[in-house]
Amino acid sequence: MDRRNFVRFVLAGSSVAVLAPRLAVAGIPEQGMAGRVYYTADNPGRWSAKVKTHVPLIQIQKSEGTATVEIITPHEMKGYEHYIVKHVLFDKKFEFLGEKIFDPTKDASPVSSFPLDRYTGTLYALSVCNLHDSWLNSAEV
Repeated sequence: MDRRNFVRFVLAGSSVAVLAPRLAVAGIPEQGMAGRVYYTADNPGRWSAKVKTHVPLIQIQKSEGTATVEIITPHEMKGYEHYIVKHVLFDKKFEFLGEKIFDPTKDASPVSSFPLDRYTGTLYALSVCNLHDSWLNSAEV
């Protein structure tokens, strides 16, 4: 490949890397990529038998203008053989709010907690399984 084509290839790839995530979450997140890149209860794709143990459950505790978000994935932790790798929390614009990475040799269950200061609106929780991909759920604060 000559230098000119290489530069075009790199620029095109960089553009896709920057634009694709924004396009994927534009509008309703359950549309478009759900069931293919990440999974939801409504769009489990090839993992329809895994919904109950892979969709993250979101619990919100409010107290004096602040909230604490607890994410629970009802999934067993079988060492490095089969486990939840991490939880990621996003705001209504899919901006990163926090994550917890699990150690399957130390964490008995995939539970994470995130403090929020005066946040209102939709929250999105992503639960990542080492075998069954990424699962998304949402809740209102």
